Amino acid sequence: MKILVTGGAGFIGSHTVVELTSEGHEVVILDNLSNASRKVLKRLSEITGKQIPFYEADIRDRAALTDIFRKERPEAVIHFAGLKAVGESVRLPWEYYENNIGGTLALLDVMRSNDCRNIIFSSSATVYGDPAEIPITEACPKGTCTNPYGWTKSMLEQILTDMQKADPAWNTVILRYFNPIGAHKSGRIGENPGGIPNNLMPYITQVAVGRLEKLHVFGDDYDTPDGTGVRDYIHVVDLAKGHVKALKKLAPGSGLSIYNLGTGIGYSVLDIVRNFEEATGISIPYVIDARRPGDIAACYASAKKAKDELGWEAENGIREMCEDAWRWQSANPNGYEED
Repeated sequence: MKILVTGGAGFIGSHTVVELTSEGHEVVILDNLSNASRKVLKRLSEITGKQIPFYEADIRDRAALTDIFRKERPEAVIHFAGLKAVGESVRLPWEYYENNIGGTLALLDVMRSNDCRNIIFSSSATVYGDPAEIPITEACPKGTCTNPYGWTKSMLEQILTDMQKADPAWNTVILRYFNPIGAHKSGRIGENPGGIPNNLMPYITQVAVGRLEKLHVFGDDYDTPDGTGVRDYIHVVDLAKGHVKALKKLAPGSGLSIYNLGTGIGYSVLDIVRNFEEATGISIPYVIDARRPGDIAACYASAKKAKDELGWEAENGIREMCEDAWRWQSANPNGYEED
């Protein structure tokens, strides 16, 4: 299958490109490089042994999208492109709504104009808000989101649902991610945030490599075993493989499906610190700060539906996630600037 991967030079996108290519799919990458490096493309070629077509474009640019669809004729889209930081979204709500929702609306419009109605959408566990049940199943009602990033994902899920109801020719899979960490086993691609990391693992690895002085832990007074926030961390390669498995749900007439992609295990912030220290032998100094706006106490998945219907389940444990994240960061202390 020929697949357009929006945001394909990013963290999750690049790992998914590797897994798609290894399964024999033809991949085209679209990315505006606002949160990614062009150097990823060289490394993807090293890993896959293929030159993967790349277009530097923004999903809000309808003319550019139209040109790409007319030239490449993708059969399906895996849609990663979007702003993704919870804390930043609280500070920059307009930018998040304009980029994530406006961009996706433009993409969907160009897709249907070019008779491409197969899409896998990158959603998030944030749509559950402060979840009504733990572990979270897909039957758990979507909650009141606690930040604009979560609202963009929730609203886009509704848009995709409404479009599929109105036009059954759409085949749609919504994947609700939990917290991806880790990196490719080669150490050649990994998470490379710009500026101060918003996510836990790259913050830890940058402390470990000496780029940051200490980890800031946001809140130790949550209703959790050690007071710090509990999340479901999933290896990014396992997450990428989930997208490959989800392609089989894009058969004509398959409608709309929703799956959680997680491990079903909740780890606190301090659990992750301890596991990283044990996996690497490196001590991570940290300080407790006030809670961060938009955060909740606990969030972890039931991924039984994905196992039953897609034949997918996470294979890597927390130790492998920490080891692989460190292999990437230690080999690339300044990220893709090493090239």
